[in-house]
Amino acid sequence: MQEFLDCGEIVNTHGIRGEVRIVPWADSPDFLRSFSTLYVDGAAMAVESSRVHKGSVITRFQGVDTVEGAMALKGKTVQLCRTDAKLPQGSFFLADIIGLDVVDEAGQKLGTLKEVLSPSRQQVYVVSGEREIMIPAVPEFILETNIKAGYVKVCLIEGM
Repeated sequence: MQEFLDCGEIVNTHGIRGEVRIVPWADSPDFLRSFSTLYVDGAAMAVESSRVHKGSVITRFQGVDTVEGAMALKGKTVQLCRTDAKLPQGSFFLADIIGLDVVDEAGQKLGTLKEVLSPSRQQVYVVSGEREIMIPAVPEFILETNIKAGYVKVCLIEGM
C-alpha cells in the first residue's frame, strides 16, 4: 500500500493572502480539512487554516502568504499520509482496491478492478477482463471487499 495518497488538486488561488482552492478527491471536503499536514511535490506543508467553500477546500499553508506564493502551487496534486488518516470501520481508500481481482459469487474471476468512476452520487467500478463490466458500487452488487485477500466479490445481474 502506498504511504502517500493523492487527495485533491490545487486549482486556483483564493483572495490575496496566499490561500488556495483545493478540489478534494475524497468522500467529502470535510475529510480533507481534518489534516494538519498535507504534501505537495513530496514536501510536507503545514495547514494554517482551511474551510469548505462551494464544495472545495480553501486552505492556507504556513509560509504561503501572497498571491504569488499561492500561484506557484496552482495545478499541483495534494497528498495525505496514510498514517494520518482515521477511516471509519469498514472504510477503505479507493487506491487500495484498484488492481484487485473481481470475482462472482462462485469465486470465478471476472477480471481486475481497473478504475472507479464517480459520475454522480454513486460510484461505479470498472472491471477489465474478457469484457469490460461496469458495476454500481452498491450493496446489492458489491458483496464483499477483502483487500488483504486481494479480491472484490460481486453479484451480477443479466445484462451486466
